[in-house]
Amino acid sequence: MAEATAPGSAAARPWPRIAVALLAGASLSLAFAPYGAWPLAIAAPATLIWLWQGATPRAAARLGFAFSFGTFAAGTYWLYVSIHGFGQAPLWVALLLMLGLVSIMGLYHALLGWAIARWLPAQGALRWMVGVPAAWLLVEWLRGWFLSGFSWLSLGYAPTDTWLVGLAPIGGVYLLSALLLLAAGAVVTLLRREATRAERIAAGVALLLPWVAGFVAGRIEWTRPAGAPVEVAVVQGAIPQDQKWLDANRDRTLELYADLTERALGVPLIVWPEAAAPDLANNIVPYLQSMATRAGERGSTLVMGVVRADRPEGARETEYFNSVLSLGREFAFYDKHHLVPFAEFFPVPGFVRGWLRLMSLPYSDFTRGAALQSPLPAANLRLATTICYEDAYGSTQLPLLAQANALVNVTNDAWFGRSTARYQHLQISRMRAIEAQRYLVRAANDGVSAVIGPRGELVARAAEYVPTVLRARIVPRTGLPPYAHVGNWPVVLLSLLLVAWAARAARGRAHASRHLPGAAPQPHAGS
Repeated sequence: MAEATAPGSAAARPWPRIAVALLAGASLSLAFAPYGAWPLAIAAPATLIWLWQGATPRAAARLGFAFSFGTFAAGTYWLYVSIHGFGQAPLWVALLLMLGLVSIMGLYHALLGWAIARWLPAQGALRWMVGVPAAWLLVEWLRGWFLSGFSWLSLGYAPTDTWLVGLAPIGGVYLLSALLLLAAGAVVTLLRREATRAERIAAGVALLLPWVAGFVAGRIEWTRPAGAPVEVAVVQGAIPQDQKWLDANRDRTLELYADLTERALGVPLIVWPEAAAPDLANNIVPYLQSMATRAGERGSTLVMGVVRADRPEGARETEYFNSVLSLGREFAFYDKHHLVPFAEFFPVPGFVRGWLRLMSLPYSDFTRGAALQSPLPAANLRLATTICYEDAYGSTQLPLLAQANALVNVTNDAWFGRSTARYQHLQISRMRAIEAQRYLVRAANDGVSAVIGPRGELVARAAEYVPTVLRARIVPRTGLPPYAHVGNWPVVLLSLLLVAWAARAARGRAHASRHLPGAAPQPHAGS
């Protein structure tokens, strides 16, 4: 049923509400590193839940789009730095790609707003504390994998330094997202005058209980030491991104990494960043052999990010891989599986690739590695390995934890300049260490290189933007936290059930209201 709009009404003047949604969404980006204003991960969603109250499906879709657009425009502005500054794409192409991604993120919440207005109860705790948080969580989970996925700025990363993170080994980052959304709904419930006394009590419990549970769970040792401490060294070359692949700098860069590694020899595990050597590994085999020999003579194993080429037997074209090589007593490699769209592969037709070539843009694809690869053996450790933003896909690493006793991530966040991207990425890495309850060694080209403990603590952190060698000790750990057994499915399935419950209750109320004796038909708030 169409909703009549009186002149001067809020529905007739949508722009102030859209502006509030946009600002609330933008403020959410401050909940994450490096700002750490985590209460905004409750306040910002609560603002949108409030704005959605009484909105038509179309209005709710607009509000949801504005909110998510604001979040990603403010939180991932650094995409422009990468595409235009270092990718050398024309300004209009960079803006088009960036705004395209931000708009896609906005569409997720536009769909969420429309569905909430269309199918959930018009008001009450069943809407604010059950239906909306559960539906929001499902959308957040969906965008983490659909069309290759982009789980950046998931709400659950915000409380990394709070008691709530003690629950991450039980249900992962999406459990934390769900609890923050529950808190947001509880805030709305407490502020709505029509809320009943019972609903207010439930809201108070929802605000306090998860933090108490997180404090208690955070004291539990889900894993246990599985050997003596192992000394590790991270080699950070800090090569400026605009200098990294220049032919004139190739030998100088290789020499720098050799000199830095020389300072670390004798340390059992030495880790280089993503694509540290500025050439195909195939072209520098003598160099790599020399480095491996020198390391082996001193009892060290080198784990390094490289780009390598391979032409399988019978293949027409050479394949390129973004890889990690382990050069020790055992030679092994890991190939990146989660490739970055429009950076490492181009999901476009052939004629568009030809246009990209004419525009002097990168257009060659990497080949995707296998979805499940064995941990890398190095220095008597077995390393569950990720490259760059692969560690944002937390659940994909879980099958390896039965074999892996430590984690390693190699990355090159220099692509995003001196922006917030590197700190957001470090926060994601910390969450992976917490979920797995294992040490994580993180090697970045110019920062943030770090060694992270099993509770997400920074055991050691290198200075940024300077060539350095970071040393620390890690302890191999064994055992599996609950999250490693079950992954995201319990949280996702529970959210589905809660959304179905709320939607069914809304239909029941609508049916009952239409059949009340003498009652005129009432439109649903989302009609």
